[in-house]
Amino acid sequence: MKSSSKVEGPGTTAVAVEGAPRSSPLFCSLRMLLVDAVLLSGAFLLAMLTRFDGALTAGGREVFPRALALLLTVRLATLVWLGLHRWSFRRSGINEAVRLVMANVIASIVFEFLRLALFSRALPGQVVALEFFATTTLLGIHRFSPRMARQWYLEQRRSRADGAQRTLIVGAGSAGDLLLRDLMRGRGSPWHVIGLVDDDPGKQGTFLDGKPVLGTLDALPELMTKHRVTQVLIAIPRLSPERTRHILSLCRHQSVSFKIIPASFAYLDEKISAAMLHDLSPEHLLPRDAIAFDHQEVHRLVSGRRILVTGGAGSIGSEITRQVAGHGPASLVVVDINENELYLLVRQLQARHPGLPVSSIVADIRDPDRMMRIGQEFRPQYVFHAAAHKHVPLMEDSPEEAIKNNVFGTQNVARMADACGAERFVLISTDKAVMPSSVMGASKRLAEMVIRDIAATSRTIFCAVRFGNVLGSAGSVVPLFKQQIQAGGPVTVTHPDCTRYFMIIPEAVGLVVLAGLGGYGELCILDMGAPVRIAELAANMITMTGLVPDKDIPIIYTGLRPGEKLEETLLSDEEELTQQVRNRIKVARSPAPPQDFDRQLVRLEGAARAGDVRAVKLALQDLIPSYTPSKPRNVIVPGSSPLSPEAPARGTPMTGGARAGALPLATEQIVSA
Repeated sequence: MKSSSKVEGPGTTAVAVEGAPRSSPLFCSLRMLLVDAVLLSGAFLLAMLTRFDGALTAGGREVFPRALALLLTVRLATLVWLGLHRWSFRRSGINEAVRLVMANVIASIVFEFLRLALFSRALPGQVVALEFFATTTLLGIHRFSPRMARQWYLEQRRSRADGAQRTLIVGAGSAGDLLLRDLMRGRGSPWHVIGLVDDDPGKQGTFLDGKPVLGTLDALPELMTKHRVTQVLIAIPRLSPERTRHILSLCRHQSVSFKIIPASFAYLDEKISAAMLHDLSPEHLLPRDAIAFDHQEVHRLVSGRRILVTGGAGSIGSEITRQVAGHGPASLVVVDINENELYLLVRQLQARHPGLPVSSIVADIRDPDRMMRIGQEFRPQYVFHAAAHKHVPLMEDSPEEAIKNNVFGTQNVARMADACGAERFVLISTDKAVMPSSVMGASKRLAEMVIRDIAATSRTIFCAVRFGNVLGSAGSVVPLFKQQIQAGGPVTVTHPDCTRYFMIIPEAVGLVVLAGLGGYGELCILDMGAPVRIAELAANMITMTGLVPDKDIPIIYTGLRPGEKLEETLLSDEEELTQQVRNRIKVARSPAPPQDFDRQLVRLEGAARAGDVRAVKLALQDLIPSYTPSKPRNVIVPGSSPLSPEAPARGTPMTGGARAGALPLATEQIVSA
């Protein structure tokens, strides 16, 4: 009994049977030439009959065998010369078609010279022309019809298969062409391509690999309804965030899912496959261009240095450790109070960089003696201070903890850096420190003042790096929205006009390293691009999952809570004089701490240790005149949809305090650092 083995490739399945006879390349070539000879004979006979009105003359019948033998010799020799006797019915394309036409032209020219020399009277010249067209047609049908038939069969099979997704491709350029070809070749492709859309006027009404360009991007809603589309594949390399958001807005009322080719397609030497497609993500929606980093510069700053990172197990801290670990520091010390996440991070670092000395230290930055012992033991040259309490509403409920951790914890780490002779100290700050309305924001503003006060008498260079929210960080709005969408909704947003600055974690940390170690100034602000409207982000995330906002997943407004603002700013009025020193990094000068800064800090520390919330906020107001404590309030927001403000309100207006049966924490669960 013959055994068989199944061999699977991308989009194809082949079965190899042991013991089954296989055709050799020589046999395949001879078979191809034999079929060609039959077709050539038929084409020549057809040309003769056409020229002589269906009946050969006596002279024609006499010359036919000799002319046919000569024609077969010339044409078959030309086909072999151009390699057309070796043919792939599945992979033949435009290049092979051009070679086939060239072979026929060359053979016809040679045969015409031979005809003039040997058969000029008995064989009219029209026969050569007619034979050329007949031969080209028959050889083309022979070579390309199997592929066309196979594509037709696969297309019919895909269109009738259970679960086949009726698909539109956005972009009829080279990327769209390559993607379409790969989809049409794949036997198991789940996508049944209906057509393409493109904004290029010259492509309207044209066909790409047999699929029509149906219209422009603005025609997407109509086309999706007309053709019952369930999948949109975006095949435009480096599609701008503005156009991505425009596509999502057009499809917002359609139940379609989205995939996109990677931005690195431009560097893939024009190779693309369906396997490269990935889901749209919030990162594709950020209103700014991607940031290009000079990794050699980062390597020069980090290589051979002893580095310590506090809050190293958090979203920002862990990314700092991953980035600096790849540039050959002399040692890396990771400090965090979360021992479980710290353990997992250090294992990951040791696996990726087995030769790097990595130390994991479980410690509380609020313990000054512990911080000092760590500094004396490891003598770090660079200190990145990312440890902080960052949750706005929770810190409103526990302001004393924000002060003890964010202010005096920062002071402990900064004093350690000064005492052990560190070269640089980098504080991760936040846009919420600008004209703060929350205790968290005020505590981070005060942390900026603390390191500036210590810097006045220290040889260590201190720098605060201020930026907004980072996508995907622990507790941030994006994972929250994903959880709410997966649970079937509702998606909770504080206010339809709420906006925030966003940046992805790797880019934010890359700029933090450059800004903090580059020696640009005491306060660096990262350029976050344009702010993002949170309600629009929520609607786009729902749309990206193939659901319809306010139909499949409701969006409700919970109201601003204490400490939350409608919008954030990166600079105060006093810091407006900025200088952009490099791509995405600006330097500002903030007001100096007050003369009695130390005395006021002692007062604040006493209030925090005593748990006196009122005294804590009064001390913050004295230290930071721009701080305006928020008050509990009811906020009634009209409208249920970020896109339909005239619609009736959804949900119940929420107050600033804790409530029984409250919805999951909404927009201001965003982490800033």
